[in-house]
Amino acid sequence: MATETKTKSAALDRDVWLAGVLPARRDEAERLLRLFGEVTGWEPRLWGPSMVGFGRYAYRYESGHSGESLATGFSPRRAELSIYILPGYGDFGPILARLGPHRMTKACLYIRRLAAVDEGVLRELIRAGLEDLATRWEVHPV
Repeated sequence: MATETKTKSAALDRDVWLAGVLPARRDEAERLLRLFGEVTGWEPRLWGPSMVGFGRYAYRYESGHSGESLATGFSPRRAELSIYILPGYGDFGPILARLGPHRMTKACLYIRRLAAVDEGVLRELIRAGLEDLATRWEVHPV
């Protein structure tokens, strides 16, 4: 039986969203908006209260579970920046080795400070994540 996804996509009002970002993270959030936009060529959308996504994909598992999610994106959390490289199947070890200080879960990369990582490598990682995602699901810009 299919279940409904709780996190939905909505239009992003940049000024309103940025006003809600912690002041200590606001400059990084603005930089990530530009960086993801430049890499993907897509407009940002809000996914839930704090995640900014670029592109989307619909999925359906053999179990019948289905939904829609952001293709890539980020969230400026209090302690760390969360970078979403979905769905987390790819082996990005060689790229991550060149990124700089970070920690990783299956589909989320955590960075304490954007200035501490190589933005060129982060761009490469975003592209690689999207390419990997597109081998599994159809990715749409909006």
